[in-house]
Amino acid sequence: MTSTALPVTEVAARGRAVLDEVGTVVVGMREPLRVALAAILAGGHVLFEDVPGLGKTLAARSLATALGLDFRRVQCTPDLLPSDLTGSSVFDPATATFAFRPGPVFTGLLLADEINRTAPKTQSALLEAMAERQVTVDGQTYPLAEPFHVVATSNPVEYEGTYPLPEAQLDRFMVRLAVGYPEREAEVDVLNRRLARRREHADVRQVVDSATLAAMQAGVEAVEVDPDVLGYCVDLAAATRAHAAVEVGASPRGSQALVLVARALAVLDGRDFVTPEDVKAVGVATLAHRLSLSPQSWASGLAPQRVVTEVLGAVAGPSTTRQARPVGVGAGDGATRSE
Repeated sequence: MTSTALPVTEVAARGRAVLDEVGTVVVGMREPLRVALAAILAGGHVLFEDVPGLGKTLAARSLATALGLDFRRVQCTPDLLPSDLTGSSVFDPATATFAFRPGPVFTGLLLADEINRTAPKTQSALLEAMAERQVTVDGQTYPLAEPFHVVATSNPVEYEGTYPLPEAQLDRFMVRLAVGYPEREAEVDVLNRRLARRREHADVRQVVDSATLAAMQAGVEAVEVDPDVLGYCVDLAAATRAHAAVEVGASPRGSQALVLVARALAVLDGRDFVTPEDVKAVGVATLAHRLSLSPQSWASGLAPQRVVTEVLGAVAGPSTTRQARPVGVGAGDGATRSE
């Protein structure tokens, strides 16, 4: 789908409006939601990995509504079949033919709740949808809608009856985010809002539509990235491969995710250029889930997030300083641009 690219200032303004609207019902998650929106603007998929009850499902549904995307939710269980996601061919007695009935994957934003509870065969069906934007049923290929995004949740605490996501599927998630427990004031705010609306369901209004989202994504794609920043992203990915605690480091898809999400984050800040700080801000979210630690490191309890944090502190950023001029709006006001 070809869309007219929106200017950076308009993408930033609409992005802030989306986050503000989602923030009316999702409390204390501004930064994770900002990175999640950046991943969506970069054309990627999002994995929320945290304990139950923190609002991950509400966040996904609210994002879908504010972005004007069709929303479908699938509760992943061990007996979930690939056809439960993709759809299947059903015999029609009236015409004596088989007709394809699309499954929930044919939507704008699919929430795969507790994705690690479904079997590898079903995960592989979702992998095709995530990687190729298509599904194959009975030898027939069906393209998915555009934009199409997957937001998945995973419980990192209780592993009984779960199937760890294979590295290939983890690699297809542009970012993996942890929500974390809210601050005391934010949690009190959650309770007050629930009591004030006098019902469980929380409403979010639509801010943009799917066509506008596609134009916002095109606006992000139109932003160029300085070669020094590109080299910095490659150096960070390479450093994960050389780290003593890592058995398999981030692939080139990891460095690509790093620069794409950093670029979208810069645009959300109202800037048409990417800084090393943008890259650092999304380093853990884009790289940590792509690392396979050595058995000794895993047994010692070392977390991939810590490895990426060490890499971010050890790898020097671009050393060149160029003439700058202010651009952008909102969070990007007063920022400078490399010339």
